Amino acid sequence: MEDPLIIESIDQVHRLATDTKPSHPLISIVGASWHPPMEVKVPLMQRRIISQLYAISLKRGNECGLKYGRKHYDFQEGSVLSIAPGQSIVPITEASDLETEHDGWTLLFHPDLLRRSALSTRMSEYTFFGYESHEALHLSEAEQRTLTDIVKTIEKEYAHIDEFSDEVLVSHLQLLLNYCKRFYGRQFITRSQANGDVVARLEKFLVEYFESARPAEEGIPSVALCAKAMGYSADYLSDLLRKETGKNTRDHIADFLVQQAKNLLLGSHATVSEIAFSLGFEQPAHFSKLFKRRTGQTPGAYRQ
Repeated sequence: MEDPLIIESIDQVHRLATDTKPSHPLISIVGASWHPPMEVKVPLMQRRIISQLYAISLKRGNECGLKYGRKHYDFQEGSVLSIAPGQSIVPITEASDLETEHDGWTLLFHPDLLRRSALSTRMSEYTFFGYESHEALHLSEAEQRTLTDIVKTIEKEYAHIDEFSDEVLVSHLQLLLNYCKRFYGRQFITRSQANGDVVARLEKFLVEYFESARPAEEGIPSVALCAKAMGYSADYLSDLLRKETGKNTRDHIADFLVQQAKNLLLGSHATVSEIAFSLGFEQPAHFSKLFKRRTGQTPGAYRQ
């Protein structure tokens, strides 16, 4: 199998996909509808790419595709996909599709752009960079215009670099990320009926998990395990649950553990240590600490 192509810089992207040099070494907009079509080299088609850049891409229509994670993703009308450094993608566009007209853009920026800014410490708040491709953001026409206007402002700003450029660019970039975060919040609300069974599905998974031998063999189920069982990424499931219930996946797992523990403390003669091990804790002290933090009592006090 061919080794993956490692993308490490904005300049490298321009050399591979455009005939122009980047205006700024750390940020660029490529594949925009107001630009000439990109001339992506055909050998890149179907080749796995690992990018060390952040990417936010808005596309309309199915002229472009990616294999992202384990799934194929076709850009539907007005959808945004966000990719963090270190993630793997595979372009699946046919060479004949490269001339297809489209309405969209891809914003790329290097983590170094954020190094001296407060945004560098806040990137973990933008959890949509950890979402799977099928959890993309779908936008209304007005929302698309909002994001595109910000991107065009960013493009104008990096075309003329001065001592204030990076600070201004980061400010506009943070505005773009905040709007993406807001629009995802709207999407969670508008799709609440479709996602309404998420709590029940998680509860069902946890019940089945703890009724099996898995806790003793595998320990407490992780957020990633729960998300995978439900067909979501870990970040998306936590954000979805937080919108529905005010609690993330970790909170739901902890609440379930405490309820199971209460049942065992009052309904069995098992020792606190035996209960802890049966629930998947490696150390009884960890169980006692969680139980007290959630209930205000030690397991022994609760049993009495």
